[in-house]
Amino acid sequence: MSKEKTTNIKRIAVYTSGGDAPGMNAAIRAVVRTAAFHDLHIYGIRRGYEGMIKGDIMRLETKMVGNIIHRGGTILKTARSMEFMTPEGRSLAYENLMAHDIDALVAIGGNGTFTGANIFQKEYNIPVIGVPGTIDNDLYGTDNTIGFDTAVNTAIEAMDRIRDTADSHNRLFFVEVMGRHAGFIALNAGIGSGSAKIFCPETDITIEALINSLKKGSRRKKLFSLVIVAEGNKSGGAQQIADVIKEKFPHYDTRVSIIGHLQRGGSPNAADRVLASQMGYYAVEGLLAGKSGVMAGIVNNKVRYTVFKDAINKVKPLDNEMVKMAEILAR
Repeated sequence: MSKEKTTNIKRIAVYTSGGDAPGMNAAIRAVVRTAAFHDLHIYGIRRGYEGMIKGDIMRLETKMVGNIIHRGGTILKTARSMEFMTPEGRSLAYENLMAHDIDALVAIGGNGTFTGANIFQKEYNIPVIGVPGTIDNDLYGTDNTIGFDTAVNTAIEAMDRIRDTADSHNRLFFVEVMGRHAGFIALNAGIGSGSAKIFCPETDITIEALINSLKKGSRRKKLFSLVIVAEGNKSGGAQQIADVIKEKFPHYDTRVSIIGHLQRGGSPNAADRVLASQMGYYAVEGLLAGKSGVMAGIVNNKVRYTVFKDAINKVKPLDNEMVKMAEILAR
């Protein structure tokens, strides 16, 4: 294995920012161990940009990332920082990095994290590579983001349990999952759980369509159903849709379950551990090859570096065939 590099980078800092996602620790581990392989000094910034501004920076050793690959959350903690979005805040952050002679950054997070990283690397000419860590799977330039697969499996496990009680009581359950702007969790969890209808922000499925489906199900004497709703759906959240259905079908025993932050926590599954390890490795390798202002992603099982502007702003669409399939299989 070669240790050749094309830059003079000697010190790298890694941080996690924004919402946590299962697999972030696996990515941190990969960054630290890849950096150590290349004889680099590696630092961890606690609490993301907030910690960068406060100078909460510590040296990381390989032994410090042992036994963390299976842990949820992030050992570096995370936070959202309004101060970093000001020139004064970024100036303080840069001064603290320079105090530790840090040459480059690995930013693990989502849209907001990369927005801040993009501005920062342009202002101060410090190399930054992003690692997509968000359960929403809404970043362009990678098939999956870290935490997405685990979040889907968490949602499906919850809905399997809800199905048991729905079956026992002949109830109609509305289950709300995360996804303010993207329906990837809702679509995949809906298909995997056999939901009767899936409401996503990107699709035009209406409450009227659900009403028609329930009428057809009633004629077939279908006694219960699961309906999955992404929190950012255009027709409203699970409670709003359930209220409309209850008014139309007062004889239905309707219930609402909001899975919420359960989807963020827990041990990452195998897919997320492998994906996070790949992305952490490719982030360090990319920096040493002279790349900056890009996100490391995996597309068709190959590494792809996507500029921050595209990763943030380009729309990652739902698979229309999967949307069509979900409708057909729910009949």
